[in-house]
Amino acid sequence: MLRRLTQISSKQLTRAQSTSTHAAKDKWDLYAGILVERLPVISKTLNPLERQFQDLLSQVEYENSLKSDFELKHERDLVQKELIKQGKVQVDLDDSVTKQTAQDLKDAYKEELKKFQVASRTTPDDDAKKLTSTNRCLEDTLYLVIKQKLGEREHFVLPQGLRKDGESMRQTAERVLSERCGKDLQVLFYGNAPVGFHKYKYPSKQRLESVGAKIFFYRASLRAGNVNVEQQTIPYEWLPKETLNKKLNNAYAESIKKFLI
Repeated sequence: MLRRLTQISSKQLTRAQSTSTHAAKDKWDLYAGILVERLPVISKTLNPLERQFQDLLSQVEYENSLKSDFELKHERDLVQKELIKQGKVQVDLDDSVTKQTAQDLKDAYKEELKKFQVASRTTPDDDAKKLTSTNRCLEDTLYLVIKQKLGEREHFVLPQGLRKDGESMRQTAERVLSERCGKDLQVLFYGNAPVGFHKYKYPSKQRLESVGAKIFFYRASLRAGNVNVEQQTIPYEWLPKETLNKKLNNAYAESIKKFLI
């Protein structure tokens, strides 16, 4: 009887160990990642076809538009001038000196227009290729990437970090961004739901408690500030979409592409 109980206990222990090992293999660490984007500051430069279409629309709008008060005033001034030449209208010299015609206004507008200088579409940071600056690539959306250690190597990734017990994934995203990039970086999160997902398995030697990581990405737009370099020594860059894809790991980049605008 004792031998039978010992056999049962041994089987139960083996089953429990097997269940524990299986549970460890099925466990995944949950991470929150943040796609911080600096939205375009200026509109895109029009290509030749877009420019031609814009000119066509402007011409159609001009042809269908009504005359403005300025144009009507200019026409009245021309009629008045012609009547004066023909001697059909008496001119008050004092009134003619103080009267400002539409042509006078037009000449003044042209002189003011000559002084106007169109701002450059590029900045000194563009010329210096300063990748840590948000004051560059004004026509494009820029995305923040930082260098983090994943396993034994460092990679450029979106800011990400491990979820703590009791946190929602949105709370994890806010905490991670503050810890990784400093409090000077002010962003607006678009919502409580993630916009993307990526997972990867740890190397065999590192699968002690979890088989890998599952990352839930949140989108946020930059409002002000930048990564606080005084407190953070991590390398970081602001990159447009084309450069971003080349900077990231291939599988990781494929997951990011699905929610890039």
